[in-house]
Amino acid sequence: MKTDYLFSIIIPTWNNLPLLKLCIESILKNSYHHHQIVVHVNEGKDGTVNWLKEQKIDYTYSTDNVGICHAVNQAFSKTKASYIVYMNDDMYACPKWDFYLKEAIDKQTNNLFFLSGTMIEPTKSGNRCALAPYDFGNTPESFQENKLLKEFDKIPFKDWNGATWPPNLIHREMWEKIGGFSPEFSPGMYSDPDFSMKLWQEGVRYFKGVSKRRVYHFQSRSTGKVVKNDGRKQFFEKWDISASTFYKNILQMGTEFKGNLSNKPLKPSFTDKLKKLL
Repeated sequence: MKTDYLFSIIIPTWNNLPLLKLCIESILKNSYHHHQIVVHVNEGKDGTVNWLKEQKIDYTYSTDNVGICHAVNQAFSKTKASYIVYMNDDMYACPKWDFYLKEAIDKQTNNLFFLSGTMIEPTKSGNRCALAPYDFGNTPESFQENKLLKEFDKIPFKDWNGATWPPNLIHREMWEKIGGFSPEFSPGMYSDPDFSMKLWQEGVRYFKGVSKRRVYHFQSRSTGKVVKNDGRKQFFEKWDISASTFYKNILQMGTEFKGNLSNKPLKPSFTDKLKKLL
């Protein structure tokens, strides 16, 4: 597919226009390369569609909230670039976020890789792969943009194992090979580890979190407004291993990145085996 876009950036949104505007403005302002943005609008009763039309930004649309899995898959149908980025609408892309991803891509000899950016978050969430707590605001109104721009690259951190959460990047060949996000995980709980597991099954062993590729994550959660799927159970039944075991023992989530992960078998933990007996 010939295009002058380096990345196609998929952003699902659900009546979250102020944060979506901030997200897109940060991409346009802080990107080093030229990218396509494709938004999937869930419901859009806040004027999101009209704003996207005014800005001449590509989008797909559903009258109801179809959840993350269907949203990103629909948006993918309009992507044009060879590399697909999935980003949340409550993220602010820091300067040269894409430059460092391109650096990581240039080191690859094939498309068997999955890259994640590093989130800066205002409160701790237990995520070892995020920088927290570094509070630069939790709403567009309280956002301390100038302070963030002065400090975001001063926070020490190393590249880490276990790329899975957005903002992430994959070659479109791999996206097509695994069929994107699995709709059976709608509206989206545990769709992230499932996506990574599908890549693992296709031979991907390079799961890298790029420290220098940073975004500020407002942690604006819309999941509390939806009826959640039992993703933990679904993942276990689908793959015969728990997501926590996959993250800890296989992807080695949050440990220092040193290259391809070892090609170890997917063995259930002792706890996993007990669950199966119950």
